[in-house]
Amino acid sequence: MRQFAISLFKVSQTQFTQIPKFYFSKKLVNVPTMGDSITEGDVKELQKKVGDYVNQDDVIALIETDKVTIDIRCADSGVITQMFAADGAKVEVGKPFYEIDTSAAKPAGTTGTPETKKEQKQEVKQEQKQEQKQEAPAAQKSTPPPAAKPAEKKPVAPSVTTPTQRTEKREPMSRMRQRIAQRLKDAQNTYALLTTFQECDMSAVMEAREAMQKDFQKKHNVKLGFSSFFIKAAVKQLQEQPIVNAVIDGTDIVYRNYIDISMAVATPTGLMVPVLRNCERLSFADIERTLIDLAEKGRQGKISADDMVGGTFTISNGGVFGSLMGTPIINAPQSAILGMHAIVNRPVVRNDQIVARPMMYLALTYDHRILDGKDAATFLKRLSTSIEDPRRILLDV
Repeated sequence: MRQFAISLFKVSQTQFTQIPKFYFSKKLVNVPTMGDSITEGDVKELQKKVGDYVNQDDVIALIETDKVTIDIRCADSGVITQMFAADGAKVEVGKPFYEIDTSAAKPAGTTGTPETKKEQKQEVKQEQKQEQKQEAPAAQKSTPPPAAKPAEKKPVAPSVTTPTQRTEKREPMSRMRQRIAQRLKDAQNTYALLTTFQECDMSAVMEAREAMQKDFQKKHNVKLGFSSFFIKAAVKQLQEQPIVNAVIDGTDIVYRNYIDISMAVATPTGLMVPVLRNCERLSFADIERTLIDLAEKGRQGKISADDMVGGTFTISNGGVFGSLMGTPIINAPQSAILGMHAIVNRPVVRNDQIVARPMMYLALTYDHRILDGKDAATFLKRLSTSIEDPRRILLDV
C-alpha cells in the first residue's frame, strides 16, 4: 500500500511538471478604472498590436471617455497574445481588454533605454555628416562632365480648368464633444441664465505687473500673469458674497466655506475645465504655477477626471482668442461664471478729460433662481473695482 502511494505521488508530480510554463504566464488584463462615474469609453488609438513585445509601463492604447483621454499602460513586460478591442471600439470598465504572455523572451535588438538609443542615433548622424564633408572636397576637385545640350522646348498644351466640386464630409463626434454639447444644453434647459456686464480699466494691473515682473519671476521662478489678479479678486468677492459660491440642491441652498475655481482651458480635444482647489489659501505665485501645470497637462492630453471634479465658480478667458465680449454659459452645477475678454485701448473720461485706457469687458452669467440682479451686479462691480485698484486685494478693503 505504501509503495502504491509513493508511485501515485511520483506520477502526479511528473504530470504537474509536464504542464507547459506558458499556461501560468498568460495574463488576462481587464479595462481599468478610469475615474469616478466613468464606466465606458472608446478606443481612440491602439499603440500596440498582437505579437508586439511590450515593456512594463508602456502605453498599450488611448481610451477616450466623455471627460478625458486616458493612457492604458502595461503592468507587466511580455508579448501581447490577444486583443479584445479594435480602434474605435467601445469598451467597458472591468471587461477583458488584452492578454499578455509574461514568460516571452525579449526580442534581440530591443535592448537599451530610450536615452541610449537617442545617443546612438546622434552618433550615427554625426558620422554621416563627417563622411559627407570628406566626400564634398573630392567631388569638387573632379572634373565636371560636359554640359548636355538643352532639350528642345515642346509646345505646352493649354491647361483645362475644371469647376470646383462642392463636397461634404461627415465624421462622428468624439465622446468628449458629445458630453460638452450635452452639458451646455442641459445648463440652458435647467438654469434661469442671465448675464450682466461691466467694463474694467486694466491700467493699474498692467502697471503693477510690469513693475514687479522681474522681481516676481526672480523670487518665484514663474511669470506674473493677469489671471492670478482675477482669481484673487474673485476669491475676495466670493468670500464677501457667499451666495455666489452657493448652489441649489433640490429645494435647498448649499453654501461652501471653500472656494474651488474652475479655469476653462482650450485643448486639442475640446474645452476642459480643471479645478484650482482651495483658492482662498493660494498666493499669486501658487496660482500661476498651478495654471502653468494645468495648461501643460491640457496640451499633452493628460488632464484627468479627478482634475475636473468639483468647482464652485468658473472663470473663462475668451480674451486670449481676441473675443471682445460674450455671454458664457454656466458650468453645471455651479451658479455663476465670469467671462474675461480682450484688452483694447478705448477712449474714456478721466477727470473730465478724454483719454485712452486699456479696457476690458467683463461678463457674469448667473443662475437667476439663486442670485438676484442686485447680487450679481454688486459682485461684478466690486470685482472690477478690485482689479482697477489691486491694493484693495492686498489690504482686503
